[in-house]
Amino acid sequence: MSQYLLIESRDSFEFGDVAYLHDLARGLAKEGHAVTLFLVQNGVLPARPSAQSERLTRLARGGVEVLADDFSLKERGISAGSLADGVRAAPIERVVDLLAEGSTRAIWH
Repeated sequence: MSQYLLIESRDSFEFGDVAYLHDLARGLAKEGHAVTLFLVQNGVLPARPSAQSERLTRLARGGVEVLADDFSLKERGISAGSLADGVRAAPIERVVDLLAEGSTRAIWH
């Protein structure tokens, strides 16, 4: 089993290719890999309860750890307590920790 870190910086309301990264995360988790989807910059916008957040909730229910950068949330006026089901706020240090392990494979989109 491998560890994957998928970093999403794009807003799924604006970019249709964000679904590709979600599909990749779902597929990797289904194969038994540990997958973290880390939302940063405008990638945190769908973390609010909305039609777009349902994808994130399904990923979390499917075994993907879905995290939203706490700084990006604050910059956009989104409180950590108002996130969609399955999405948790986390500091960017979480990304650093995963990368420092040395065995995590990362993709930034």
